[in-house]
Amino acid sequence: MGADRAMTMSIEVLSPGLYTTVQDLGRYGYQRHGVIVGGAMDTLAMRMANMLVGNEPNAAVLELTVKGPVLLFHQDALLAVCGADMQPAIDGVRIHSNRPVWVKKGSTLKFAHAKKGCRAYLAIAGGWEVPLVMGSRSTNVRAGFGGAWGRTLREKDRLEPGKPSELALFFAEQLQAKSKARNAGCGEMDWFVPQHVFPYQKDAVVRVMRGAEFGYFSEESRRQFFATPYQLAAQSDRMGYRLEGPQLALESPLELISAAVSTGTIQVPPNGQPIILLADRQTVGGYPKIGHVATVDLPILAQLRPGDRVQFQEVSLRKAQQALYEQETELQQIKLGIQINAGWRQSK
Repeated sequence: MGADRAMTMSIEVLSPGLYTTVQDLGRYGYQRHGVIVGGAMDTLAMRMANMLVGNEPNAAVLELTVKGPVLLFHQDALLAVCGADMQPAIDGVRIHSNRPVWVKKGSTLKFAHAKKGCRAYLAIAGGWEVPLVMGSRSTNVRAGFGGAWGRTLREKDRLEPGKPSELALFFAEQLQAKSKARNAGCGEMDWFVPQHVFPYQKDAVVRVMRGAEFGYFSEESRRQFFATPYQLAAQSDRMGYRLEGPQLALESPLELISAAVSTGTIQVPPNGQPIILLADRQTVGGYPKIGHVATVDLPILAQLRPGDRVQFQEVSLRKAQQALYEQETELQQIKLGIQINAGWRQSK
């Protein structure tokens, strides 16, 4: 792409927000080489935002943390915001989350501090066009690769969207006509994804399966783990949430060889305070594993902030799988509903 076109067909960062990165569903297949998976913390909100602008589920989005950026659009664009409520506004006019929004060239999109939740996701039709690194566009900030220059966004950065889908063009045509009729700089659909789809709670209840070393903890520790809420410590980040609460203790000393860990693994270091491993976790861990958060509830964790509380609820593997299946089924129903509401008929 030529420099002139890049200057005119792009989105410019006027203010980067607190911690804004490009993310997709993660970088899989390289953990054996020590490369983390990474990717969006709240994959439910990320996938929903992509769905609303006609993208594939794995299209790159912007992940906004606590406070979002200010963006200047040097081109028309179709976008959607899902996740935390950061009160998005275009040229000072509030827009709604959870629905497609068309933005006119020359408009400015601004986010505030999140009123509720922790992370929001900004999808643009065609996805954010950054290089693929090991099959993913997600940003690995610690290693300095992926995403936009391997780092969080900065002032004066410019990003470009990819090629929009036919569904995105269909949405954009509808909304452009709507905004012209109102002489407005943006237009948004009347229909939206209901908020109940996103199961966010400040004092969260999260389903957890027993970990490999659950039985090695004392009876009192096993009881307290599920009976007493924990609070997120200030040191929590994308790598893991450090929890403050009842101190968990092993029945007797235990020596472990480091083993593979996954998103949602709950380890207990020597201080007895659990750590939930998340998107930017290391690939192996050597602390006792007391539990694993059910995949279906990981989006709930992603929206918690330091100071929020989480209560663990024991669940069997079968019930955790069933809950995930039901969530995926609902997502497919919503995808179909989006197309029906918009009057979309895909050409063969």
